Amino acid sequence: MRPHTVQTPASPEMTPQVVLEIIDQARRKEARSGTFLRQLREKAPGLPAAVKVIDGHQPATCLFQFAVEYIEMAPRLIECVEACAREAGESELFAPFIEAATRYFTQPSADLVRFDGLDGLLIRAYLCHRLMEEMYENNRSTRAGELVDIDATRANLLAHQLIGEPFANELDESIVFTVQQIAGTPDYYNLDLDPFVDQVNHVAWDWMRQYWENLLDRNHIRFQLGSSLL
Repeated sequence: MRPHTVQTPASPEMTPQVVLEIIDQARRKEARSGTFLRQLREKAPGLPAAVKVIDGHQPATCLFQFAVEYIEMAPRLIECVEACAREAGESELFAPFIEAATRYFTQPSADLVRFDGLDGLLIRAYLCHRLMEEMYENNRSTRAGELVDIDATRANLLAHQLIGEPFANELDESIVFTVQQIAGTPDYYNLDLDPFVDQVNHVAWDWMRQYWENLLDRNHIRFQLGSSLL
């Protein structure tokens, strides 16, 4: 039996392209103000020892570029899930996740509106990425398909650190609550979503997997082996 889902009418404003435009506006604003880069200069010395920036590279600059790429990945992840759900014949089932992830950017809550610029978008991207991570964990097919790569998990952990605790922990709690509302039933966990897994693993999305796999290395950031963060 399929769990009942309430699908709200699609809004022309709630698209990955609109999210990319929101991100582009924030990047232009950052280019004028430099606010987010200054924030990262302040945060870099306080990051856990497990987070290492390769010698010879400026920590704040590496963290800044990581954050920008992490943010830009969010609408592409939304697009991937939407396309794979459509190809697998499961658009209705995944629609609540896609809409929730998009609303983080297009219709942020009152708690998020006060965060402006790239720092605010990092929070929204974190919510998007963590929502999808928890979505995969709440179904046996997607969980067994190991759709969440260890490098994606590391990227989320670093974003968590850049946002800072306890706020990042509160965001995690809100994600768990959202997923429980959408898919917190045994019926959902036991759905056969192998067709969706097959679509995500299709060669057409290899670029996304490679993007995640190289995100930290590309920005000269490493995690120490054996760290409790891993």
